[in-house]
Amino acid sequence: MIQNTHQNFGLVTRIIHWVSAITIIGLFGLGYWMVDLDYYSQWYQTAPHWHESIGVLLCLVTLFRLFWRAVQIQPQALTSHSKQDQFKAKTVHVLLYILLFVIFSCGYLIPTADGRAIEVFTWFSLPAFGELFNNQEDIAGSIHEYGAYILIGLALIHALAAIKHHFIDKDATLKRMLYTVDNNSNENNNQS
Repeated sequence: MIQNTHQNFGLVTRIIHWVSAITIIGLFGLGYWMVDLDYYSQWYQTAPHWHESIGVLLCLVTLFRLFWRAVQIQPQALTSHSKQDQFKAKTVHVLLYILLFVIFSCGYLIPTADGRAIEVFTWFSLPAFGELFNNQEDIAGSIHEYGAYILIGLALIHALAAIKHHFIDKDATLKRMLYTVDNNSNENNNQS
């Protein structure tokens, strides 16, 4: 099943979700590690290049993800989810997307402040607008860094909520993001 249904997420949605999650965690780790690199490190040029390139690709995947979400049916909330749970889930998802685009934007403004394009591996270049405001690199860098910490914190809350639904509520929240759940199963609509 490639596309979403009223009961399940499709393969495309699930793949994008997990690839994005792994990439975000990897980019966070790489970013955390590379801020302590000094000029003489062999990774001083390579690590930021990889971080920028993967970040640009993740931004493109996220844009596609939003497009895919807009043209797909969204699975209905499980009957075990209260209106409050549904509201909290939607709020966290919206905040995750907002933070991603703040981080992408600031991540673009940091290396392009001096007018150099971002080279995405050897595939293409993302042109630079140069310095758009005073102290652009430092301001964008701070927002990028703190935004990344907040994003990881929200992602952790998101993951813990899915684990709680799986182990405590014993509903299909996590399962629907892993594989197609039998629609006739009681665990799909478990009411606790």
